[in-house]
Amino acid sequence: MAIRQKCNKKRMALLNATLSLVNNQGFHDAPMSKIAKMAGVSPATIYIYFENKQDLINKLYLEVKAAFSTHAFKDAHEDLPVKKGFELIWYNIADFKLNHVEEATFLSQCDNTPMIDEESRREGLKHLQPLLDLWERGQNEGIIKPLSPFILYAYTIYPLAFLTLIQQRNFCQLDTKMLDESFLAAWDSIKV
Repeated sequence: MAIRQKCNKKRMALLNATLSLVNNQGFHDAPMSKIAKMAGVSPATIYIYFENKQDLINKLYLEVKAAFSTHAFKDAHEDLPVKKGFELIWYNIADFKLNHVEEATFLSQCDNTPMIDEESRREGLKHLQPLLDLWERGQNEGIIKPLSPFILYAYTIYPLAFLTLIQQRNFCQLDTKMLDESFLAAWDSIKV
């Protein structure tokens, strides 16, 4: 009996198909059969790469979260002043949400579904550690309000999801002026 070799191209096709189906039809209307068909593989092939749909979704979530993190913290370092570091990270996140729409949409859906298991959520939170560390440093320096990191995230990063959504729906265009105003509103909401 021949042993089937794993092919990264097929794995990526499965992840991309899952991303597209989940974004366009939701988690529950993205069955393995549709994922396989869209990826151009047999349904049995999925199980070479993933244990089940839950495993597929969790792995996709963690890969997209890692890509988001890499983009968000590009050029960030501990030597930057708190406001400058936050500004750099905030604009990087805005850029990701505006230019990696499929991935950003998927992450937003993951925030609002029980499909992602707790272990994967905890792992996903680790990808935000540089931002959490920056906020903690800002709090220690008396620059950022002593609030939970969840509240800080809700007031600074979550609004970007709304703004990118209204742009996708053609209600407004996020130009440089609007992004600058949004950043200042985010900063004003958390600075002391």
